[in-house]
Amino acid sequence: MKLKSEAYNVSGGKLERKKLSCPKCGQGVFLAEHKDRYHCGKCGYTRWKK
Repeated sequence: MKLKSEAYNVSGGKLERKKLSCPKCGQGVFLAEHKDRYHCGKCGYTRWKK
């Protein structure tokens, strides 16, 4: 299990997200990255990789 602190990067005094956020749930919920897709565990949103 990864920590939430691994999902962010601090550069130049700004906080940047490394992972994609769920468009349905908002900025606080990240999408899990799988081999062929991104998936939200909260609402079930799936975004397929090309």
